[in-house]
Amino acid sequence: MTDVAAMIDAHPTSVGLDKSLLVATVEAALSCSQTCTACADACLAEGSPAEMARCIRTDLDCADICATTVRILSRHTAYDATITKAQLQACIAACKACGDECAGHADMHAHCRVCAQACRACERACQQLLDSIG
Repeated sequence: MTDVAAMIDAHPTSVGLDKSLLVATVEAALSCSQTCTACADACLAEGSPAEMARCIRTDLDCADICATTVRILSRHTAYDATITKAQLQACIAACKACGDECAGHADMHAHCRVCAQACRACERACQQLLDSIG
């Protein structure tokens, strides 16, 4: 059992979401946030960081939105499905934008390939959890 799963199980309040989907989404968003942050930093280290400005921006936006998603999904007291749904939709949009941008650089930069994969995984996890909310 991961720390994420253990903490969700240990919380005295249940939000009524599928725990396996909730755990998978939190873990995917944590991974995506870190990966996007590292990708932005790697883009800055490339020979022409100005040419990577859009990629850097989408990386940083996605990292921030994924981190916020983790925080919202980790709060179960006084759960609000409307906010959770809106945040998941924002995370899906950010991951799609970042994944698309990084995929365009994946042939030249390995860090963009890795980032695009993390974005796609997070996008899928968020969509599955959102679909389960109804």
